[in-house]
Amino acid sequence: MAAVRTGGNGEHVPFILASQSPSRQALLVKAGISPVIRKSHLDEPRALEDAARSRGLKATDLSIEDRVSVLAAGKADLILHTLQSVVETEHRVQGDLVVVRPLDGQAACPAQVRPMQQAVRSWSGMAQAKVGPLLLGCDSLFTLDGRILGKPHRPEIAMERLMAMRGRTGTLVTGHCLIDVATGRRVQGVSRAKVSFGHYDQADMEAYIASREPLEVAGSFTLEGLGGAFITGIEGDPSGVMGLSMPTLRSMVEELGLHWADLWDPVLVGAEEPVETCADPAGVVPPEGNVHQPGDGWVKCACGKQHWGLNGAAGVLLARRDKQTGTVTDVLLQHRAKWSAEGGTWGVPGGAISDGENPLEGGLRESYEEADIHPEDIQVVGSHCEDHGPWGYTTILAFERPGHWVSPHMNDDESIELAWVPVDQVDSRPLLGAFGRDWPNFRRRLEGLAARN
Repeated sequence: MAAVRTGGNGEHVPFILASQSPSRQALLVKAGISPVIRKSHLDEPRALEDAARSRGLKATDLSIEDRVSVLAAGKADLILHTLQSVVETEHRVQGDLVVVRPLDGQAACPAQVRPMQQAVRSWSGMAQAKVGPLLLGCDSLFTLDGRILGKPHRPEIAMERLMAMRGRTGTLVTGHCLIDVATGRRVQGVSRAKVSFGHYDQADMEAYIASREPLEVAGSFTLEGLGGAFITGIEGDPSGVMGLSMPTLRSMVEELGLHWADLWDPVLVGAEEPVETCADPAGVVPPEGNVHQPGDGWVKCACGKQHWGLNGAAGVLLARRDKQTGTVTDVLLQHRAKWSAEGGTWGVPGGAISDGENPLEGGLRESYEEADIHPEDIQVVGSHCEDHGPWGYTTILAFERPGHWVSPHMNDDESIELAWVPVDQVDSRPLLGAFGRDWPNFRRRLEGLAARN
């Protein structure tokens, strides 16, 4: 298996950004940090109402600094909960890890079997890390004359705000919440910057709004994009205007007892050679807006094929059991999006293992992100790793936990559909090549595990 970079002992500390903002991601990358992107689906009005109620206030009574702080922490906490659920599920694993090395020839190198708990203890990852990954949540709000101007969403609102802002100065306030996942320690910080706008006409704003750039950003403008031409001055931290104050973040990292350079990706800063990657063998192009993550990429294998995942890949084969007999009745499968590798086929939810994860953590996270399989709802009962040396794929075998019910939901664009498929009907579907070859073995193993439990 490929080596996975983890935090602690002076090593590179992985970084997670609880935001899909391209501006925030770009700021981190330019600073030598390669963030893992995790979208946080925070109900912002409810979070503000809950925070205000706990203080005996109304949401409208909260200051702008309080609002961005509450929302930044809320976004980070949602991702933290998922990561903690992954680690808790990891601690209660059962069964065996079966490792096969097909490139060595099975006659000369038979399958290796060892207890899952033993395997997990030997892997690096979040459960073993003494520090990190660091998890950052952010939120920004813009004020003009004491009035908070959030994301306009609609063109007519953006036009009204942008025309009201010309020739004037407002303030962009950004809240930050940074959490060390390993220790649970957290720090928060707020940055402020005054933004002055030039004199522009309505025709310019009509063209700007037609680009759709200002519709989903605080204050209806961007400093680093098309809107930068209409800004005449910044007083304060410019990066804070882009949604993430880098000086504020550096101070918070140091407050957690880490050095800023601990976050630098060795590849980005030139301390390590990047893993050699190759083009998608099928020439597939992901949809616009698809986020590239650390660990994403195609690697050429000694088997002559190209495989997805610089650190390897993993997925969850989740089985449902009859409540009365305990026998396996269905498995949860993903109908893969046409643009993905072997698009249109059926397999298990999964994907590339990110930096700082082990195969179990990567598979649990991917199945949550792609199929809404909550880690706390399943019991891992074994796994199967096809190890090609520098690359491997780990299939995690799991049952729904007693009293829990998994209702799959497509959380991203990597699926056409998700379905509980009766075990007798799996073979009737067009299966992903590797999964199709292994399915008979997986079925026998799941049925054997169900019989013993």
